[in-house]
Amino acid sequence: MGNSNGAEGNGNRLAYAVVVLAAAAIYLGCIISPPSLMDDVDASIAQISRNMLTSGDWVTPRLNGVVFFEKPPFYYWPMAISYKVFGVHDWAARIPVAMAAIGVAWLTAAFGMWAFGKRAGQYAGLCVGTCIGLFLFTRVQIPDVMLTFTIALAMWAFLHTLDEDEPHPRAWASILAAGLGAGILLKSLIGVVFPVAVALIYLFLTKQLLALRTWKRLKPISGFFIAFLIAAPWHILATLRNPPYFSLSLHSGPGEYHGFLWFYFINEQVLRFLNLRYPRDYNTVPRLWFWLFHFLWLFPWSVYFPAVAKLSFKPVDRAGRTRLLAICWTGFILVFFTFSTTQEYYSMPCYPALALLLGSAMAEGGDWVRRGTRVLSIIVGGAGLLCITIFFLVRNIPTPGDISSALGHHPSAYTLSLGHMMDLTFDSFAYLRLPLAFAAIALLGGAFSAFRWAGQRSFLATALMMVLFYHAARLALVVFDPFLSSRPLAQVLLKDPEGRLIVDGNYWSFSSLMFYANRETLLLNGRFFNIEYGSYAPGAPDVFLDEARFKSIWLAPQRYYLITYRTKLRHLEDVIGGNHLNIAAAGGGKLILTNHPLQHASLVEQISILPATPKNGLAMP
Repeated sequence: MGNSNGAEGNGNRLAYAVVVLAAAAIYLGCIISPPSLMDDVDASIAQISRNMLTSGDWVTPRLNGVVFFEKPPFYYWPMAISYKVFGVHDWAARIPVAMAAIGVAWLTAAFGMWAFGKRAGQYAGLCVGTCIGLFLFTRVQIPDVMLTFTIALAMWAFLHTLDEDEPHPRAWASILAAGLGAGILLKSLIGVVFPVAVALIYLFLTKQLLALRTWKRLKPISGFFIAFLIAAPWHILATLRNPPYFSLSLHSGPGEYHGFLWFYFINEQVLRFLNLRYPRDYNTVPRLWFWLFHFLWLFPWSVYFPAVAKLSFKPVDRAGRTRLLAICWTGFILVFFTFSTTQEYYSMPCYPALALLLGSAMAEGGDWVRRGTRVLSIIVGGAGLLCITIFFLVRNIPTPGDISSALGHHPSAYTLSLGHMMDLTFDSFAYLRLPLAFAAIALLGGAFSAFRWAGQRSFLATALMMVLFYHAARLALVVFDPFLSSRPLAQVLLKDPEGRLIVDGNYWSFSSLMFYANRETLLLNGRFFNIEYGSYAPGAPDVFLDEARFKSIWLAPQRYYLITYRTKLRHLEDVIGGNHLNIAAAGGGKLILTNHPLQHASLVEQISILPATPKNGLAMP
């Protein structure tokens, strides 16, 4: 018996190692490359976290001196702690999200092994750790992967607590409550509503909702106090420090300020769900596409979804109970967002549930799994051939400047998370020849493996294919760096004479410049989107300029720098006059202008050497 248990333990450790190594190869490998934080939410959150560390105020988030109430503190605290340990670096900002992604893969594997056995758990961990959705939506600093971890932990603790064979139900009930409290600090009410609603639906379907034994094991009263002690202190402090304390208004607009509590709960929770939030700085994915996109987000493993239908969902054993919970888990989240505003990544918390179902089906095997593997070989083989074809078609296309000169312009799509993918043109692939070649090798190797093998060898080869494919994607992101980040401009700015910085438009459009230069800025016509509400708070800094005030300070003796898109240059010439605009730096379709000459040619002489770009407009909020 001892040898059997030892062999089983070694097998489990090996299965965990495979999952963690695959996830680590993807997420730790992408921490330092691309080296730059991107404009928009990526660098903005990194800068808010830095402000918390340097100011010592770990309660009220601030961006450019303006209070910023949109996100709970677990959005910022891990990053600020990472800065404290490693220093303020862009790679340090990425560590919490990378570790959370690896943690989700490990936790899903552990959940699956507990419910279904070693192989199913390993496959579930590989599914979530190497799927496209988790990779895509962890390229920027959003907390959803951390929320996914807390919800998965709460769901596993929930089943553990109810399991008749569990020797420590009280400890697991405490873990469940701690997961709920942490979820509140990550995504507010969603962090507790999702797992609690899923648990109640499950209890109703299994006829345990009214059973006294159920609530004795779950210990809801002590659980409430555990969650309360975790989540309440920050909410209380944030409310006290940012009055007014209570407002039940269901309306807001320019110039209105109702304090922290109103914005955080009424505006961000109630009005956003009803699509009435102000300011409306987001878009919504059509409902049908929101559902169908999960075949892409869970790819390549989504080819095994038909095999899930063959599984048993009867709660007669641990495996059946876990599958039923996974259905409740996925279904509630998807239905919830069907009646709310939706971004592509909002459903990430159901990825572990879908991965558990897929891992279970893959371990069971059968005709539908074999057919899925054949379909996968056809899809990735076709994608590999497409990469090769594009590579040869663009091999002789010149690539002057950076990729921004070859991209299209679709500003109406930028309020969606993946809106900038609409900017890709055929010519832009000429800048991506190396990533295309690397992706083709990975995809064709995966197609051959899926065609040649079946079962475990095929699954492991597919996971390896995805690891290599994501590193091809990483190489592509390096090429996009001048377009997506303003770091090169910040490096030039730091070498120029001192001067006050002005952003033309939304702060988020050039947020990485402020991170790398570590400067607060004036905002020209920038009182809108995420930063607007806090700008009306008592004591808010006077950093907003209209064109009349901008013109008066631009013509003053003090030096100013203005960052803008090249496409806005003609308008600025009409406002200021070309003789007062001098180029300090240019790249990625962006310009830094200054009001007093540097050691450069005049604007008219330099404009002819700047790469053309169709990019302007506002970055995704």
